[in-house]
Amino acid sequence: MVRIVNETEYAARRKEILDAAQQLMYTKGYEQMTIQNILNDLHISKGAFYHYFDSKGALLEALVERMIVEEVEPLLVPIVQDPHLPALEKLNRYFDTAVRWKTAKKTFMLELLRVWLSDENAIVRQKLFTMSAKRVTPLLAEIIRQGIQEGVFKTSYPDQICQVIIYVLQGLNDTIVELLISRETKRDPAHIESGMTIYTEALTDALERVLGTPKGVLHPIDPETLKEWFT
Repeated sequence: MVRIVNETEYAARRKEILDAAQQLMYTKGYEQMTIQNILNDLHISKGAFYHYFDSKGALLEALVERMIVEEVEPLLVPIVQDPHLPALEKLNRYFDTAVRWKTAKKTFMLELLRVWLSDENAIVRQKLFTMSAKRVTPLLAEIIRQGIQEGVFKTSYPDQICQVIIYVLQGLNDTIVELLISRETKRDPAHIESGMTIYTEALTDALERVLGTPKGVLHPIDPETLKEWFT
């Protein structure tokens, strides 16, 4: 007889698997972590695992989505919805909060970034990007619409501009990964820092041009916070 699992049991067991996987990512790394490690930690069967996740990649997607929903959005939504903040301040706080959250999760993020670069994880990489963009776009669009009303952003396409911003940010993210790997292969630290400075300035210039703001009003990445990734 097939055992019927109610929604509460299903959610609880799924959370247990995600919690175990996240802990293993910290201790072993994503590439070294196996599904068998999770089975051993939780004393469950392979069939039980596949009842909740059909692959290791699906597990990673669920981990990232959970972090966005449970940790990132509760930090960003209050900023976006604050009726007393002007759009420019909202956008700068949005950027700063997102970067600081990632920095606080540095160990997990570095594992995620290694997965991001791996050729065999290309499909997972695209799924993660699409999922993240889907959740982030409405928040950015709300800020941009407010900025258009206030006259500080000059664009007729707030939703489409959000997509542009997300792709620009992802481009910087990929560059940071490459520089982090350069650090691990012991390239010149001065070269890495110089590269980060140039790319950060280029990112800021691109965002200000896309949004039509005056030069020097956006601060997408705090240099001191960024340095923490290279220490």
